[in-house]
Parts: sequence; structure tokens; C-alpha cells
Amino acid sequence: MKFYLISLLRPHIATLQPYTSARDEYTGKIGVFLDANENPYGSITDQDFNRYPDPYQSDLKTEISKIKEVPADQIFLGNGSDEAIDLLFRAFCNPGKDNVILLPPTYGMYEVSASINDVAIRKVPLTSDFQMQPEKVFAAVDDQTKIIFICSPNNPSANKLKRDDIIQVLENFKGIVVVDEAYIDFSDEPSFTTQLEQYPNLLVMQTFSKAWGLASLRLGMAFGSKEIIAILNRIKPPYNISGLTQDTVLASLKNYDKVKSMTQEILEEREFLKNELSKLPFVQKIHPSHANFLLVKIPNAMKVYQDLIEQKIIVRNRAKVLLCEDCLRISVGTRAENEAFLENLKKVTSKSV
Repeated sequence: MKFYLISLLRPHIATLQPYTSARDEYTGKIGVFLDANENPYGSITDQDFNRYPDPYQSDLKTEISKIKEVPADQIFLGNGSDEAIDLLFRAFCNPGKDNVILLPPTYGMYEVSASINDVAIRKVPLTSDFQMQPEKVFAAVDDQTKIIFICSPNNPSANKLKRDDIIQVLENFKGIVVVDEAYIDFSDEPSFTTQLEQYPNLLVMQTFSKAWGLASLRLGMAFGSKEIIAILNRIKPPYNISGLTQDTVLASLKNYDKVKSMTQEILEEREFLKNELSKLPFVQKIHPSHANFLLVKIPNAMKVYQDLIEQKIIVRNRAKVLLCEDCLRISVGTRAENEAFLENLKKVTSKSV
């Protein structure tokens, strides 16, 4: 199947002349900088933040490239993955005309971004065991379908979607296929970044918010063809990633062993939590997890959720989400946090269940 990226672009995006910042025109780091109307005397803080950061995060992408084994010019960095999601709508979807396909239950920001950008949504629900139905996906596609969003491992269900189903979509859909891998570090599934060369319509999203423990810095990654990444860079704000975030993450990349260590601890605690929950008679189902959380079915989940909050134990109530009736989403904590959760869960369920 041939993939024609230019045919997917909104016409005015194809001819857009992007904003050129001072750091686009001169990329050196040494000199007398009188080009960007910055404060020459430094900052009001102990650290100097008076100079604009690299608009394309070149040093950071170079180091990420080594870890992810993806060329730097095939990496986009955004203010969380949410920025990449929004930019995809802006680049490829004509408001009031085009549509995208979502596979609920799934990450809620796909729908929010679609609504903000006035893009129609077509929902093709997952099966009862949270797997995609490719034939129903294809039945929902028409000439105005520009993007299909696939979250794997999926949020909120925690499972991985069948790889063959995702590949079937990649090989038969002429638009952009987004594979959101925010939780890939907790899965035994290989990343789809290994197949970027095979599928020019593929965009893979990952994040520093989960395994890396950098949620507060808001840094998301998108990996795709040079052409797709160039489009996202063309329409993004000029300085979308702060210098503080770039420098902090750049330094943190040297601690990759710690990431692997923390990830292993989370996986061990996930197993502990799963085993302990399985011993409780009121727990109806613990869905398979390839993420750093568990989706657990419990009678009267909404009441249990509120009772847990009163004990200052905060989980996520998913009871009203499609296919997640009476389910709580429980993030894996430390051993002490997990034990506190289990202890309080037993207390509140003795009243609620």
C-alpha cells in the first residue's frame, strides 16, 4: 500500500511558512546575543534562565536517539504526549469535515483534542477482553478518516493489544496510525519504534512521565518518519520545551540504570498487588496488566472509591467507563503504599460489599 502524506495534510499546512525564531537563524552557543530581546543581566533566580532554549532540543534528541535507537530527525518532543496529539489534529484534520477513529475504552485526551479541534469521532469499542476488532475498524473508515488512535498497553484496561491486529491496520489504512506506548516500559511487548521504516504512516508516542518518574516536567516523545516529524516541528510553538526541562532530562538520561531498576521494582509490586488482591473474596476480576496499574472489578466500586478517599487512599474510579463497569484503576505504589491500600480496601469493603 502506497502512503501519500501530502494528500492527508490540510492544504494550508502544506504551504505554511513557519515562524522563524532567533535561535533558528543562529544556532551557536557562543557570542554576544543581541538578537532575541532577552534580559542581558540574567534572571531573578539563582540560575540563569534569561536565554531562550534550543527550539528543536537537538542535544536532548541526540541522546534519546541512542537509547531508543531511532534517528534524531525522527523524534518529536512535546509538552507531554498531549501536545503531539493536538498537533496531529491541527496538521491532518479539517475541522467540521474530517474524522478520526478511537477504540474505547481508551485514553481520554484523544476525544478531548478532537472536540477542541472540531473533528468528528468514530468509536469502535474494544471486545470484552479489551482487544481491537480490525474488521469493524475498517468498516468505520471513509475518505474523511485521517487518524486511528491505538493505545497499547491500553489505558484504562492495562492490557496490550494484539500486535497482528495493529499491523493489519497499519498495512490497510491509508491515514496516520498512532500507537500510544506510554506504558511500554512495563510490558514484554517490543516497541513499534522498531517498525518505523516499514510503515511510513506510523507514529509512536512514548513519555518520560511513567517509568522515568518525570511527570512534573511534562515531556512526551513521538517517533515517526522524517516527513511526519518535520510537519509537527513546522507547526509547534517555537519554544515548546523549556530549557530547564531540556537540561534536567538530558542529565537524567545518564541514569538509565535507575530507570530499569525502578521499573523492575514496579513490576514486582504489581505482582504483589495482584496476588494480594486475588486472595480477597469480593474481588471479581483483575484484568491482565502490561502497565504500572491494575484494573480491578469490585462490587459497589463507586461507593468503595468514595470510602477509600475518606481514608486518604486515592485510586481512579472507572466504573462509568465503557466495558469497565464496577472497576477501579489502581496505580502500583511502593510496598508501604500498596499495603496501606490493601488494608483500607478490606476495611471499607466490609461495609460496602
